[in-house]
Amino acid sequence: QVQLVESGGGLVQAGGSLRLSCAATGIAFRINAMGWYRQGPGNQRELVAIITSGGTTNYDDSVKGRFTISGDNAKSTVDLQMNSLKPEDTAVYYCYTRGRYREVWGQGTLVTVSS
Repeated sequence: QVQLVESGGGLVQAGGSLRLSCAATGIAFRINAMGWYRQGPGNQRELVAIITSGGTTNYDDSVKGRFTISGDNAKSTVDLQMNSLKPEDTAVYYCYTRGRYREVWGQGTLVTVSS
C-alpha cells in the first residue's frame, strides 16, 4: 500500500523555522515529482514547492527565498526547510508525489505560525 508519512509540523513564532519531512513507502511506480501543498483556513489547497526527479524545483512566489525543497529519489523522501515563517504560512501542509499515471497525497501536518 502506497503511503506518504509526514513529520515536522508544529507551532513556531513568526520569523522562526521549521523543517517538514516526508517519506514514501510502498511505492511501486516511478516517481516523477515530489512536493508540498498547503491549505490555510478558508483557502483552497495550493502548491508550495515541488521537485522533479531531474532536480528541477518550482516554488510559489510567496515562499521564494524563504523555503527550500530537497529530495532523495533513491529513498523516496522530500524535505521542506521553511525559514522566516510568517503568520500567513499557517496551514495544513500536504506531501505529494506523482508518477506517470498516479498521484498520492499524505495526511497532512499542521504548521501554525504565531505573530
